[in-house]
Amino acid sequence: MRTAKSFKIDDIPKFKAQLLEWSRKFDEIVWLDSNSYNQTYGKYDAILAVDALSVLSTNSKSAFKELKRYQKEINDWVFGHLNYDLKNSIEKLSSSNFDGLDFPELHMFQPKRLFFLKDDTITFKYHETVKNLINSDFKIISKIEILAKDKSSKNIEIQSRISKESYLDKVNQMLSYIHRGDIYEANFCQEFFATNTKISPLNVYNHLNKISKPPFASFVKNGDKYIMSASPERYIAKRGNEIISQPIKGTAKRSIDHTEDYTLRHNLGANSKERSENIMIVDLVRNDLSHTAIKGSVVVKELCEVYSFDQVHQMISTISSKVKESTHPVDIISSTFPMGSMTGAPKVSAMKIIEALEETKRGVYSGAVGYISPSNDFDFNVIIRSILYNDSNKYVSFSVGSAITSKSDPNLEYDECLIKAQAMNLALNQ
Repeated sequence: MRTAKSFKIDDIPKFKAQLLEWSRKFDEIVWLDSNSYNQTYGKYDAILAVDALSVLSTNSKSAFKELKRYQKEINDWVFGHLNYDLKNSIEKLSSSNFDGLDFPELHMFQPKRLFFLKDDTITFKYHETVKNLINSDFKIISKIEILAKDKSSKNIEIQSRISKESYLDKVNQMLSYIHRGDIYEANFCQEFFATNTKISPLNVYNHLNKISKPPFASFVKNGDKYIMSASPERYIAKRGNEIISQPIKGTAKRSIDHTEDYTLRHNLGANSKERSENIMIVDLVRNDLSHTAIKGSVVVKELCEVYSFDQVHQMISTISSKVKESTHPVDIISSTFPMGSMTGAPKVSAMKIIEALEETKRGVYSGAVGYISPSNDFDFNVIIRSILYNDSNKYVSFSVGSAITSKSDPNLEYDECLIKAQAMNLALNQ
């Protein structure tokens, strides 16, 4: 069904820039980039999917069933995004908060053109309808001249959906739920946004990616809607019969002073509050994976390991399970969605409280971007540290959050949100 051809690349960063520049002309784009981060479970260094042959875009309550049918029918690669509010098709939940972005809850497409970068080799995998274009496309891409581009909008006026006072009040309300025993932990988020704003999405993505260099970066175009993500977090991946999930809970800022930076990293790893946040979500993810796992196969491979990224230190755990060959990939995804690190524990109770206290519909934020392969492998990130944009509405948005536990100090949680917001602010106003 696909014709493959590989080419050696001398200058990888240059070719990646050329490939993305060339992709601008398509209505459907998914770009996934590891930024050469050394990942134990990474299969490719980067992937580009463009030029939709078929599309599944839906807000249906049976979205996951539709995806299961679609993936089975085409028996091919599918790429796209899963919206956080798909939770409403899994549990008896609803979402009625403000939404300025209007992304579909599930949007996946079958690309005609696929590019896989690994080490110094780019492999084109083209659908039979465009297979004769491989050589000419490679020549065109290789000759693209990358010019410095001016910002399309300067001094973007970023607004907060809620004031600091309101944020502190809402966190205190969440703490009252925790102290009452309704939940143990919840991820509380707030939106920053700009209206009547025109940006160049690919330029903004390039700025954001340069600032953060995360292992799960993504650039997504769906018509007039864009995702520019510097995500450091894997939601879930499937490699053969092994499932891997890597929740992040625990954040500390970086410092240019090496001694101070080492201390910040060490203190994060030793922080009892941050560790308890992480361990609670590890238990939640273990439970989620158990729904499809072979009995006794759920294993915690890493617990509360601290990793350093350009903007922050993060505490990450790795949980894996084994599934039967007959288990459908969409069933694995739907039984674990959304990522536990973006909800709380117990999961359903936390999502209800989140909906009541937050003032923005999360939409794509804290959802996922990724792919499912014809062999039923998949890989999805968590959409955090991301800028979302609706070009028709001229609406730009990014959200940040933190985990609220019984030990939370509302002022410190607010400060953590601002640390996480720095990269998005810089990318929009460089």
